[in-house]
Amino acid sequence: MTAPIRRSGADIAISIAVLVLTVLIGGAAAVFGLFLLAFLDHCPPATCSIEGAVNAVFTALLVAAGVGLTGLILTVIQLVRARPGWPFAVGTLALCLLTLFLGGVGYSAAVG
Repeated sequence: MTAPIRRSGADIAISIAVLVLTVLIGGAAAVFGLFLLAFLDHCPPATCSIEGAVNAVFTALLVAAGVGLTGLILTVIQLVRARPGWPFAVGTLALCLLTLFLGGVGYSAAVG
């Protein structure tokens, strides 16, 4: 008979909290991106690319969602294996923030 797997309560709590924060930031970014796109009607055509702005926002949101889902899966796998999951959760948050930041840079470049 094998001993039961010991899981760290702190690791589970930190992983869950960071992943929930990632989802909340993603949701806020989606709402913010929608508002940015909703008010593009004052964009001067000489210096503004509406298509570029839409592509920047949607690409950033889709990539962040993919990174978030992948990070969630990897974190859960680590937690099920009774290995530290928080580095994966924190890495997921960091990569999602980086993706959203780069999407903001792309949006800014598109609207000039």
